[in-house]
Amino acid sequence: MTVTIRDAAPADVPEILRLVHALADYEKEPDAVEATEADFTTALFPESGTPTTHCLVAEADGADGTGGTVIGIAVWYVTFSTWTGRNGIWLEDLFVDPVHRGAGAGKALLVRLAEICVENDWRRLEWWVLKWNEPSIAFYRSLGSVPQDEWEVHRIDGDALKTLGAG
Repeated sequence: MTVTIRDAAPADVPEILRLVHALADYEKEPDAVEATEADFTTALFPESGTPTTHCLVAEADGADGTGGTVIGIAVWYVTFSTWTGRNGIWLEDLFVDPVHRGAGAGKALLVRLAEICVENDWRRLEWWVLKWNEPSIAFYRSLGSVPQDEWEVHRIDGDALKTLGAG
C-alpha cells in the first residue's frame, strides 16, 4: 500500500466527517460530534475569503493499483506565538483509520505539517493528546515531541460562554 498526503478537496468532506466520527468513537465520545458536512465545507472551503481551517488527507492506493481511499486526516489552523513573533500550526485532530495504522500515514501527515512550518518559517507544531492515549503518546515522543506539562488547559463553552459573552 502506498500512502499519499495531499490537501483536502471539497469532495473529501464526507470522508473527513466519517473519520471525525471514528475519532470520537476512539476517544470514547461517540455522541460528541455536532459538526456537519456543511460545517466542514464552510470552514475548509469558504465561498469568500481565506479559510481559517485546513485539512490534510492521507490517501491509500490499494495493493491492486486502485486508489483514492482516504485513511487519515490532519485538521489544523495557524497560530501565533508572542514569544517567537512567528506563526505556527495547531493540530486540532490527527486520526488514521485503525485498520490502516502501521502503514506510515500518521507519520506522513506529521511530516507534511512540519514541512509546512519549515516552508513558512513558522516556529511551532503543537497539539493535545489525551493522557490515557499511551500508544499515541509513545508515537509522538518517538518523533521528538516534548510534552508541555506545565500548562493547564482551560475552556469556556456552552452557557458559561454565553454568560461571559453577554458582558
